[in-house]
Amino acid sequence: MNIAIIGTGNIGSGLGRVIGRTSHGVVVSDQQGGTEAAAKLAAEGVRVQAADTATAIAEAEIVILATPYGASTQIAGANDFSGKIVVDLSNPVTEDFSGLQLGHDSSAAEEIAKLVGAPVVKAFNTVFAEHYAGDLTLGGRKIQTFVAGDDAEAKAKVIALAEDVGFEARDAGGLSNARYLEPLGYLNIAFGYLLGQGTGIAPAWLSA
Repeated sequence: MNIAIIGTGNIGSGLGRVIGRTSHGVVVSDQQGGTEAAAKLAAEGVRVQAADTATAIAEAEIVILATPYGASTQIAGANDFSGKIVVDLSNPVTEDFSGLQLGHDSSAAEEIAKLVGAPVVKAFNTVFAEHYAGDLTLGGRKIQTFVAGDDAEAKAKVIALAEDVGFEARDAGGLSNARYLEPLGYLNIAFGYLLGQGTGIAPAWLSA
């Protein structure tokens, strides 16, 4: 599949790194056209390309919005996502990190879905950037990512992508369950930064 990653911060570049080492095609983009980020990844031996946002979206099957919630809504409202699968990994954290901007009756993923007119899948929002520099394992287990969406085919493709890069992908039901995944993402941030546990952590659902 052709994957566009919009946003080249630590998370976006990290995803570019792990996806670029699979058979999938990867294009990265940011406000500068993704050229610097693509060059850095290429220097690591990662196969990626750069493009402006509109071109990256147009040529992709899956578009990953690796941007903060506010930026994601702007990108969602300003581009044509017809025929695309959109992956939202944002956690709509307030500016002072005291909580979430949305919750209970909506989520960042659902608000973005209203704007793009295409299937939206929630995934990767509970994974700290540092894990993308490793093998996506923690304590001898694959790190889990929780995948929620209403379109079964779109969700299946995102689950397959997550498994291709090394995650244990857990089907988290419909997109409305992003209302619970985003607080989980915030709790992970709180453990990591506010409670001093660091970013070498990840949540998991375990079964016997």
